[in-house]
Amino acid sequence: MLHAPSISPEDLFQLLGQSDAPHLIDVRVAEHVAEDPRSLPAARPLDYRRVDDWAPSFQGQRVVVICQHGLKLSEGAAAWLRHAGAEARSLAGGFVAWRDAGLPLFRHALLPPRDAQGRTLWVTRSRPKVDRIACPWLIRRFIDRQAVFLFTAPSEVSAVADRFGATPFDIDGVFWSHRGETCSFDTMLAEFGLESPALQRLALLVRGADTARPELAPECAGLLAASLGLSRLHGDDLAQLEAGLALYDSFYLWCRDATEEVHNWPAQNWPTRSAV
Repeated sequence: MLHAPSISPEDLFQLLGQSDAPHLIDVRVAEHVAEDPRSLPAARPLDYRRVDDWAPSFQGQRVVVICQHGLKLSEGAAAWLRHAGAEARSLAGGFVAWRDAGLPLFRHALLPPRDAQGRTLWVTRSRPKVDRIACPWLIRRFIDRQAVFLFTAPSEVSAVADRFGATPFDIDGVFWSHRGETCSFDTMLAEFGLESPALQRLALLVRGADTARPELAPECAGLLAASLGLSRLHGDDLAQLEAGLALYDSFYLWCRDATEEVHNWPAQNWPTRSAV
């Protein structure tokens, strides 16, 4: 198997926000993390000194390893991962190159504690429509790829959160919820410090679809229609979540790459058929 030794920040950014994005592993040492405690979106901090313990869990998967400057720590950990059967590369220039390129970074301070398997646990009301699908998408793609989501009766969300150690979201009276005219999705972007034009554009669509303000952007009505259709197509909340993740993958890529693309009919400049 051939491997490029490293990947540039710009090329890695193009892979984020998709279901098949590589796993990101942050092996920076404590003093570098103290200088800037942020990390790349959804990067999982792991101790490079124990790489022989955790590397086998990434067998057969794509991985990008991040250290401060893209030198010995990420190169060594990536080599160990390849030895364990992963398709691993280091981030060229490391955390510093990503940060200096102005690419999105994630603040850890408010991240809920992880369980014994390294996952964050979240709980919200059953029968999700817009915000309760958008928030899990954001978490899975940019915060914690392994996050677990529980959907319960609205009256039981707080009690389930307390008894099972889950973090409640998108219900009244909790931290991760609507604030003024903004949605829970907006709150997560702000509190986790995730800043990018594409995510801000997507937040506008979520806000318009979730708060009956389709005038915020022409696409809000389409997002609402697709969301309501999914809620009727799937009677199981987790099945709807999986379908909704793909929906938001598409909207995110449109927000990032395709807002200027238009289609019309009849198509112009079709090749003409030669006379027989």
